[in-house]
Amino acid sequence: MKMRSILMMIIVMVLMCGCKKEEKVTQVKINEQPSASPTAEVSATPAATTAAATTEPTKQPEATQSSASGASLIEAKNASSYTVAIDAGHQAKGMSEHEPIGPGASETKPKVSSGTTGVASKVPEYKVTLQVSLLLRDLLKSKGYNVVMIRETHDVTISNSERAQVANNANAHAFIRIHCNGAADSSAKGALTMCQTKNNKYCGQLYSKSRSLSDKVVARLCEATGARNKGVLESDTMSGINWCSVPVTIVEMGFMSNPEEDRLLVDTNYQNKLAVGIANGVIEYLNAQ
Repeated sequence: MKMRSILMMIIVMVLMCGCKKEEKVTQVKINEQPSASPTAEVSATPAATTAAATTEPTKQPEATQSSASGASLIEAKNASSYTVAIDAGHQAKGMSEHEPIGPGASETKPKVSSGTTGVASKVPEYKVTLQVSLLLRDLLKSKGYNVVMIRETHDVTISNSERAQVANNANAHAFIRIHCNGAADSSAKGALTMCQTKNNKYCGQLYSKSRSLSDKVVARLCEATGARNKGVLESDTMSGINWCSVPVTIVEMGFMSNPEEDRLLVDTNYQNKLAVGIANGVIEYLNAQ
C-alpha cells in the first residue's frame, strides 16, 4: 500500500510539471502574436493618408493658376514694368449709332454690338467675355502686371473706338480684346486671334508687335485648352484695332454657334483654362520685349 501511494504521488507530481510547461509555452506564443499582427499595417494606412492630406494643401494655391489640362502660368520677367489692357467684348445693350472705322475714315460701322448668343447654352457672349476677362485680370495681377479693365460690368455704353482709347491712354504694352465667335455653319470650331495687316493705314506701324502678340496668345490658348488652332486672321476692318496706338489682338475663344464648343465656353473649368492660356501668351510676348 505504501509503495502504491508513493507511486501515485510521483505520477501526480510529473503531471503537474507538464501542465506548467504547457502554460509557459502558450504564454510565450500569446506575447509574440501582436508583433506579427495585421493591425500594424492598418495603423500604417491612416498614417500614409494623413501625410497625403498634409502635403496636398500646399498645392492648392497653384490651382488658381493652372488648368485641368496641366497648363500653368509661366514665369514673368519685370512684370511691374508692363501694363495690360483687357477689353471684355460687347456689352448688355449694343450701340447702333455709327462711328468711323479708324481715325479720319469715311467708312463707318456701328459703335458696338451686343454680340452673339450660345446656341446650346443660350448665354450671351458679353457675359462669357467678362467672365474670362476677370479671370485673366486676376492671373496677370498675381504675376505683378498693371492691369486696366475696359469694363467690369455689363451695363456700360462704350464704343469700340472708345475702348481702344482707354488702352491708348494707359500706354498699354498689350491690349487684349476678348470675344467669342459665331458662324452659320454649326460645325465650325476652334480658336483664333486677329490683328491688323502690315499695310493698315491707321496702325500699320504696330503690325509686327500685334502679330507677335496674336501668334503667342492663340498658340498658348490652344495649348492650355486643346482647342483647334485656327491661327491669326489679319484684317483692317475692325474699329477696335484701327483706333489703337498700342499693340493689340482680338481673341476669338471659340464658336458659340457650335453646341459642343458653346457648352465649353460657359463652363467654369474651361474658362479657367482659357484665362491661363491667354495669360501665358501675354507673358511670353512681354518677356520678349
